[in-house]
Amino acid sequence: MRPRCLETRVAVGSALDIARAMECLHSHGIIHRDLKPENLLMTADHKTVKLADFGLAREESLTEMMTAETGTYRWMAPELYSTVTLRQGEKKHYNHKVDAYSFAIVLWELLHNKLPFEGMSNLQAAYAAAFKNVRPSAEDLPEELATILTSCWQEDPNARPNFSQIIQMLLNYLYTISPPEPVIPSRIFASENTVLPPESPGTSSLMAVRDDTGETPKANMEDKPKGFFFCFNQCY
Repeated sequence: MRPRCLETRVAVGSALDIARAMECLHSHGIIHRDLKPENLLMTADHKTVKLADFGLAREESLTEMMTAETGTYRWMAPELYSTVTLRQGEKKHYNHKVDAYSFAIVLWELLHNKLPFEGMSNLQAAYAAAFKNVRPSAEDLPEELATILTSCWQEDPNARPNFSQIIQMLLNYLYTISPPEPVIPSRIFASENTVLPPESPGTSSLMAVRDDTGETPKANMEDKPKGFFFCFNQCY
């Protein structure tokens, strides 16, 4: 679709699908480690985004060292690097917050329909993010969306929100741009003195009163008022 951008509501809705998938994954103790557009699939009706490609996913451990520089450079969290170039296969401590960083880059791309860190190679983008704290610009976005991005791609992983919090922030923003329709209870828009005619549909069945024998006393029916309030009393 480039260079056209998605409608903001649609982009945020897609981001919400991704965040819910990531929340499900993290709730089972799994880190994806390669969240990027190429690993996201859209359903045929273009209404739902699915998370795919778990080739680099692994169980999270609080103590075990994990392979560094895992993922795709442009979307990779800065803590996957060290201050010196890591040798291939070197181990490093990190946690599920690496996925929150990648999510922020994906969300930026959804909103702008541009390649993040444009003009840089994948490796240049990764090193700029890790060593110079460079991030795509969020200045042209609504404050709420800019806050989501900047919180998710913070340098300190512990300062990033989890996906339950990310989902709530996305929902809050959606409500501000398209609040849910108020539910108006059904009621009769008429004068309180109006008497509903007995021949109205369903009125006769509402007004029928059965005695203990199960029969309807027809004589008593003539003494009862045939209006709305009588029906209300009988129903309640």
